Amino acid sequence: MRIGFALPQFHRQAFEVARVAEFAREVERAGAASLWVGDRNLAAVEPRVGYGGQGTTIPPELNPAADPFVLLGVAAAATERVLLGSHVLIAPLYPPVQLARALTTIDLISGGRLLAGFGIGWSPEEYEAAGRDFGRRGALLDELLDALESVWTEDPAEYSGSLLSVPRHHAPLKPAGVPRPPVFLGALSERALRRVARRADGWLPLCVVPDYVDVDGLAAQRALLDEWARSAGREPADVDTVLRVNVSAGTGVPVVAEAIRSVYDATGIDHFMVDTMYEAETVEESFAYARELLTLLPAE
Repeated sequence: MRIGFALPQFHRQAFEVARVAEFAREVERAGAASLWVGDRNLAAVEPRVGYGGQGTTIPPELNPAADPFVLLGVAAAATERVLLGSHVLIAPLYPPVQLARALTTIDLISGGRLLAGFGIGWSPEEYEAAGRDFGRRGALLDELLDALESVWTEDPAEYSGSLLSVPRHHAPLKPAGVPRPPVFLGALSERALRRVARRADGWLPLCVVPDYVDVDGLAAQRALLDEWARSAGREPADVDTVLRVNVSAGTGVPVVAEAIRSVYDATGIDHFMVDTMYEAETVEESFAYARELLTLLPAE
């Protein structure tokens, strides 16, 4: 079992980003398998769509958000072993060349430890701020993945699609991971799960402890993903899974440990990313939570 943790990025922890390197080093020493960032370009004051695509409100904890690329770079320089992932970057908001450059740099600094996790998000205002079409976000992600593949694996590189294009250019600087960093995708809908099965190296589902831990649902989704991977000519084992565990305020460490064990026993998912932004208000509290959880769920 592999247990990872979110870097200090949101809520009150965002105001302590000067301690990200310290947090990354200490959590690695405590036995963590991975460190993660999320992505929130902005939290609209009057959102048309609410958190996760539900309702019309966004948790205030997401109002302050530190930059995910900077945090991953700091963590890459401060650590030696842990994987470094994004769960998730709202990839269609970023120009493909700049996204490839930032992630290539992080992967090189870390010596090939990057897991590039992407999603399409749920906020129309974020797309508006980036000059992107919210209604075409799925198609934008598909083209972005194609463009990244070119920039990461070809030199010269170029891409021409109906929504995105990259002029033919010199691209000698490549990621440390060959042929590119593993690409993980968040997915809930059938269309998104089929995209994971067809072209991703991993799947990024989500649960909330204790409010929403649908073990049967996770197992059913993973079974469909495996079926569709076989239909695409791929081995299901080639599609990894990292489950994001959002910890609700007031939830003790033993409750989270038990939820993780139940998912592991029922589904075989063995890599978990724990986010304490709602529970821990300080970096010190977040580290203490991580350390206690790692004593209850030691690496196997």
